[in-house]
Amino acid sequence: MVRLLSIGSLFIPIFFFHWVTLLLGIKDKINRLVLWISYGASIVILSMANSPLFVSGLQQKMFFILWPNSGPVYDIYFSFLYVALITYTLYLLIRYYFIVKDSKKKGQILFILIGALVGFGGGLTNFPLWFNVMMPPYGNFLVGAFPFFLGYSVLKFGLFNAKTIVTEVFVFIISMVLLIQAILPAALWESILRWGIFVLVSFLGYLIIKSVYREVEQRERIQKLATDLEKANDRLTELDREKSEFVSFATHQLRSPLTAMKGYASMILDGDMGEMSKEARQGVSRIFDSSNTLMNIVNDYLNITRIELGSMKYAFETIDLKALIEDTIAELKPNIEKSGLAFSFKAEDRGIDWRVTADKDKLKQVIANLIDNDIKYTPSGSVDISLCFDRANHKFVMTLKDTGIGIAKEVLPHLFQKWSRAGNANKTNIKGTGLGLFVAKEMVNAHNGTIRAESEGEGKGSTFIVELEPLGKV
Repeated sequence: MVRLLSIGSLFIPIFFFHWVTLLLGIKDKINRLVLWISYGASIVILSMANSPLFVSGLQQKMFFILWPNSGPVYDIYFSFLYVALITYTLYLLIRYYFIVKDSKKKGQILFILIGALVGFGGGLTNFPLWFNVMMPPYGNFLVGAFPFFLGYSVLKFGLFNAKTIVTEVFVFIISMVLLIQAILPAALWESILRWGIFVLVSFLGYLIIKSVYREVEQRERIQKLATDLEKANDRLTELDREKSEFVSFATHQLRSPLTAMKGYASMILDGDMGEMSKEARQGVSRIFDSSNTLMNIVNDYLNITRIELGSMKYAFETIDLKALIEDTIAELKPNIEKSGLAFSFKAEDRGIDWRVTADKDKLKQVIANLIDNDIKYTPSGSVDISLCFDRANHKFVMTLKDTGIGIAKEVLPHLFQKWSRAGNANKTNIKGTGLGLFVAKEMVNAHNGTIRAESEGEGKGSTFIVELEPLGKV
């Protein structure tokens, strides 16, 4: 029994050193050489475990009836595999504690170091009696401190992966059982068979543990990549917010001078500043049109940033939808007449109450944007607007139908996305930003309505349909 216990303790310093090198990620040639020399020396010592070279005898010491005396081989084990190897392992832990920057890793090393100092220090009190130094092994009570500190490190710092622990414990138990069987006296052929099985199982167990470590490392790497990706996404979200705030600020600053340019150009065209030549009128007219176009672009960008920042505000009130459409058409009349298109607006005439709850300015912007698009992308032909009440779905339906350039079927699903423009739209009107329909959709959604587009293809015109809920019973 004494020999078996001594043989079991033989591998503890080596396993501890091996485990620490794996934990710290030490793979240099010197430490690998130390590891292989230690394993080799333990096997040589193990082969002499049944000889007097290991345990020279048993005798009564202090209050113990039987206590072993060390042999020369045991002296080598104690000096090199216990004292020297454990001291070197503790040195590695102390060294890496001051090298590593990660606080989690530092916590792991600190608790392992404390546990090892207490545990192996307590275990050291077992040895004086081996060398006839009458010192009782009371330090054995401290050996249990190492598992305690190790367990605390596992819980607090996630030191081990459960799968790794189970695999290592399973392999260790099987290897120890086979080792004990190999040491027990037996016939030569049976002893050779037992040692062969022990070596084979130990090697296969090593490969299994190594594969589990590799799997855990890959999982940790994937987890780290996922964490880094999450941080990158958070940073991108922050940058996107800052971008939106900058664009909002910039567009606000642009609106004031543009409003002044447009206002003064309008006053000049109206004759408020005196007569002017035909050439001057044409130049001012172009200034007015350009400033108006630029103002629309600035408004689109401003609305986009408000939508992205979630700061778009709506002042809902009760309005007459039919009257709002008529007012919008009246304001756009100069552009409509300038386009030369046949333009019509018809509303269902059955004494319908056309009231809706809406933000008047926002809804007017949606209607104006759709009419303006019809004019821009209809080189010739007509634009027809109709307003009716869909009794089946209890919705007001505004339809804008033109004979313009149409929309390709593959473009339709993406038409209301940000920056989306049809290819033929780019050719017809290069001033568009691809934001107007996106803003219109967001505003209609805010009114609990829907907007969609239909077209039979390029060159076959298009139809835009807006549906809104009426205020009450119609």
